[in-house]
Formats: sequence, structure tokens, C-alpha cells
Amino acid sequence: MNHDELARWSKRAADWARDYHAGLRERPVRPDILPGDFRKLIEAPVPESPEPMERIFDDFTRLVPDAMTHWQHPRFFAYFPANAAPVSMLAEQLANAMAAQAMLWQTAPAANEMEALVLDWLRDGLGLPGTFTATIHDSATTATFSAVLTMREKALDYKGLTEGLSSTPRLRLYASAQTHSSVDKAARLSGIGQDNLVKIPGRANDPLYSMDPTALDDAIRADLAAGHTPAGVILATGGTSIGACDDLTACIAVAKTHGLPTHVDAAWAGSAMIAPEFRTLWQGVEQADSIVFNPHKWLGAQFDASVQFLRDPRPQIATMGLRPDYLKTQGADEVVNYNEWTLPLGRRFRALKLWFLLRAEGLSGLRQRIRNHVAWAGEARDAIAALPGFEIVTEPILSLFTFALDSDARTAALLEAVNRDGRIYLTQTTHEGRFVIRVQVGQFDCTRDDVMTIPEVLAACAARL
Repeated sequence: MNHDELARWSKRAADWARDYHAGLRERPVRPDILPGDFRKLIEAPVPESPEPMERIFDDFTRLVPDAMTHWQHPRFFAYFPANAAPVSMLAEQLANAMAAQAMLWQTAPAANEMEALVLDWLRDGLGLPGTFTATIHDSATTATFSAVLTMREKALDYKGLTEGLSSTPRLRLYASAQTHSSVDKAARLSGIGQDNLVKIPGRANDPLYSMDPTALDDAIRADLAAGHTPAGVILATGGTSIGACDDLTACIAVAKTHGLPTHVDAAWAGSAMIAPEFRTLWQGVEQADSIVFNPHKWLGAQFDASVQFLRDPRPQIATMGLRPDYLKTQGADEVVNYNEWTLPLGRRFRALKLWFLLRAEGLSGLRQRIRNHVAWAGEARDAIAALPGFEIVTEPILSLFTFALDSDARTAALLEAVNRDGRIYLTQTTHEGRFVIRVQVGQFDCTRDDVMTIPEVLAACAARL
């Protein structure tokens, strides 16, 4: 394929994409296939000779969509959204066409300086202090890993980078029991170890399921008495399971008492903070050292684009940065090179889709979508509560709530029936030892009618159990 052919096939791909999105409501959200079924359809030896593009494209349209879970489906209510506003898709096409490797300022000046601008826009849109700077990662897992590595090195006076961890003191991390599994992964891969990640219990009778600040203080003091070295505290705003939000003001105050850095995982809920009325959920966030949120979840930026805000980037740069001679920018030693803020050297032009998105939608348009989702989730919650035999287990936090039937077995059977039905897609979690079903409203193109399909499908499937 040459560039002239690319232009023709790009037009055909764009036409296919338009029709695909127009017909999503008629498709089941999740395919009814078994592991290995799709592989059988495409099984073939590696091509030795070129194949005609017509055949390749036909195979794609005939085979691939029916074997995909449709994340852009307006009745996708599982996990959290991975939204892709059309303008964000367009920006990704342009970034892909330039195919820049934005590892340094000199390798992609526009990408570097646009990243700085759009992150200032997002900082201001979220109501964060102007002292925060930021960078774009691929996902919140990488941002949290970067924050935990920085905690490790601050605790070790940056000696772990050169001397290794074999003779270091036993480091300890503290996290809410509601934090994401990426925190566990960071503890494991940073060399701190799973056994040194202390999960702090929740505060009694807290509707937001916050970490108990007193229990946090007790755990830190016990570790100090045992001769361990506390390294940092990870907090949650909008936990993955049920949307738990830690009391940031109280928990960060405890961390500060012990001189510990803090990282706030707001990967999903952070997007909602563009609406001022939701900011009570992360009150005190301005005192955090690190914050992550994912515009590729609720804001509509095409995956992947995860933003980490830093009160002071220097400790993370001292941990993650490495500048050999061949990566220096001649005559500009103080230029910002964002690869030094994170793990990969290579970086895509992720800022472009944020620049397009924020300009095309505006904060006002994005706010209204999020407000609608929260309101519609509340309506769905009330409709489900009115169904015979259904119990709301955790109340809505933003647009996320959970429900169950009278036994784990019946709840699991209902979930299986709902997802086989195909009109909506829901997922499960465990809350206080109980199997419950999650409802999360947030898909970019969903309507109130889409959301109110949830209780309709639940009633029909429950009647057939």
C-alpha cells in the first residue's frame, strides 16, 4: 500500500466506522462466543505473498466486529467506560499519520509543548492549584507505579537506584482497602513487595467507605516501632469496586504528620471534578503530592491517555529520569523531556486528542454529559430498587452503584442471563463478602432511554431464572 492507496482506504474505513457506530444499538454488547472460537475463523499460516487489500478488509468487516465486546456501545454499563469521542478518533488518525516518536522536545516540539498546554487546561478545569504540573502516561497503572517508585526512592534517599534493594530496610506502603489492583502490582514490581502493602480498613458507617485515618496512623506508628520504614500512602477517589472515596483531608494530614508522600488514584472519578458540585468527593486533594485521572475513561479521549498531576515533579524525575549523551538536546539543557517523568522512553503524541477534544466539546459540554450520567444512574437505581427481590447493596457514588438478589448463586445466575441477553453489559464485584452486580453509567453516547433499559432487562431476566 502506498500513500495514494492509503487515502482511498482511509475513506472507506471512515465510512465503515460511521456505519458501525450508527448500528451499535442493534448489536449485542458482548459477543456470545467461547475462548478459541475466533482463532478458528482466522487460523492460517503466515502469509508468504501479499494479499489484496479488498480481501483483507472484507475479512475484517465480516469476522472481527462480531467477535468484539463493543466498548462504544451506548448500553455498555460494565467496568468503567473507555470513551472515544469522534473528534478524539479524528485526532488519533492525524497523530498516527505523523507517526512521531515524542520522546524528547527535539523529536516532537509541538507534541511536547501542546502536552504542557492541555495539562494546564485540565488542571484548571478540575479546580486544582496552579502549582501542579503534569504528564501523560498510557494508563493509571503506569502513573501509580511511577508514584510508588518515587516513594521508594525518597524513603531510601535515592540509593535504591544505584545500590539495589538487597540491604535496604523493610519499606511499607499504606493504601485503602478499596484501592485498585494496580497498587498491588506497583508494590510487587517496585521491589517493596505485596506483604509490605498494608491495606487499611474503612471507617465505620461511612457512606463513602473511606479509609479510617486513625487506623492509618496506628499502622504507621506500629511499623515505626517495629523498625520498618514507611514510604508512602495511596488513596482513592472513586474506587473501582463500588466507587469508594477516601477522606483526603484527614488521611493526608496523617501522612504529613509522618512526613510521607501521598498519591491519589482518581482514575475514573477524577473526570467528574470538572463539575464543581462533585469536588466534595476529593476535598483536600490540593494537599496530595501526586494525582492520577484518566481522560480516556469519562471525558471521551480515545484510549490511552492517563494524566498524572505532581505538586513537585523533581522527586519523580530524579527517580524515573535518565539522560545519556545521545538523549540530550543541544543548547537546551533545561527543556522538559516528559520521558524522564515516566517509565517508557518512547511516547506517542497523546496530547493532540486532548487538544481536539477540549476545544470541540468544551468543558460545558463535557460537564453536561457527566451530570446526565449521574442523574440517570440515580433514576436507574430507584427503578431497580422497586423490582421484586432486588436489593441496592451500595448506593450511587457519582454514577456507580451495586445491587443483588437474595443469594450469591441467584445473583450470579442473573448476571450471566443479562450478559447472554446482549442488550446491556454489566459486571460483578464482591462487597463485604457478598457477590454483587455493578452498574456504571458513563458511555459517551448513551441516553436516558439506554440507561432505563437496565431495569427493563433485569426484570425480564429475573423472571426467567
